Amino acid sequence: MNRSLFNSEALDSSLSNILAHKFRSLLTILGIIIGIITIVLVASVLVGVRNNIILLFQGLGTDNIFAYHLNRDPGSTRLQPEEMTRRPLKPEFAHALLSICPSLKDSAVQLYVPSIVAGQAQTARYRNVENENIQVQGATWNYPQVTSAEMRSGRPFSLKEEERRAKVCLLGSNIAQSLFPSSDPIGKQVEMGGAIFTVLGVFEKHEGGGFAGENRRNNVFVIPISTARLRYPDADTVILYCQAKPGMRDIALEEVESELRRLRGLKSGDASDFFLSTSDSIIQQIDRITALFRIGTFIISGLGLLVGGIGVMNIMLMSVTQRTREIGIRKAVGARKRDIVAQFLLEAAVLTTIGGLCGVSLAGFLGLILAYFIQGLPAVPPAWAVFSGLGVSTMVGLLFGVWPAVKAARLDPIESLRYE
Repeated sequence: MNRSLFNSEALDSSLSNILAHKFRSLLTILGIIIGIITIVLVASVLVGVRNNIILLFQGLGTDNIFAYHLNRDPGSTRLQPEEMTRRPLKPEFAHALLSICPSLKDSAVQLYVPSIVAGQAQTARYRNVENENIQVQGATWNYPQVTSAEMRSGRPFSLKEEERRAKVCLLGSNIAQSLFPSSDPIGKQVEMGGAIFTVLGVFEKHEGGGFAGENRRNNVFVIPISTARLRYPDADTVILYCQAKPGMRDIALEEVESELRRLRGLKSGDASDFFLSTSDSIIQQIDRITALFRIGTFIISGLGLLVGGIGVMNIMLMSVTQRTREIGIRKAVGARKRDIVAQFLLEAAVLTTIGGLCGVSLAGFLGLILAYFIQGLPAVPPAWAVFSGLGVSTMVGLLFGVWPAVKAARLDPIESLRYE
């Protein structure tokens, strides 16, 4: 390409023309800005949420198989009609699976207790300090080991403490911080549900896990499953954690499914009335959901970019009309058609690239605002979203600037010089 195309002189001329009509230029690229903000901001949130959820399920163990009687999160209340007739899993299944499935290394049980019991919210209390944001769970003694839940301090309860239904508990980091902001909780007695529990340990703080980056494991109040079944006989939300031996998770998945079908009394032609998942399958499901959100976002953003592109075309056509005499002079002194095309294409590309820069900057700023008001919300723009936004905005300028550039290049120099 001739060095006269897209040189510094052409760039200076493009910037001068844009700055000479600041308000008009801003209105022209407004659609570009909105489209880029939408793309970058939504991409930032989706990527951050995905990373947080990956941290959550990878933290529960990459070799683990999760068994639940519903096809959704235990905290969900929206059930399909077919799911409403399913029986919950039994805690005793964990021992049965471990004894029959040779590919399993260990198994544990988690029992969810309703957040409201007898019309009252579950509350943890130490002296005059209360915390209602707790998730009471019953668990087997080996639950922390199977789910890789590290202890920040103290220890898990033992098998003997589980067998004798001891009133002991393990606290999530948020609960420990709220009840004991300046003291060691180990050995302290906490009131919960009308009973006194001795704190044996505090879980390490877990990062990631949801839309706002908060891991719900930081708000757990874990007691022995035997104690939970005694105090909350109506609680039946059971999750089984089956830990496969290294390198045998796929085999373990088949064995667990087969054995659970037998334990549930299902015949060969019956559909399974339970759901098995792994960290990989859950992440794949999340990727499918976020992909749908991403497609919808791109469609909406595409409309904004289309409007912005049409605006760029209109403003460039107007610029061709206003600068007809200038174009004639340039041609008279030797400018070729491709020089004129390059000049107007560069101006359109610079205009939309400025819009892209504004959109990316505003998206980052809005992300910081959201992160400030929604604690832990991940909204840092990924590099691919930033560069994609800038690239798309530049391409919009080049695409919609073609017709005005061609029209300018086709002007007759004699007629252009006569234009007033």
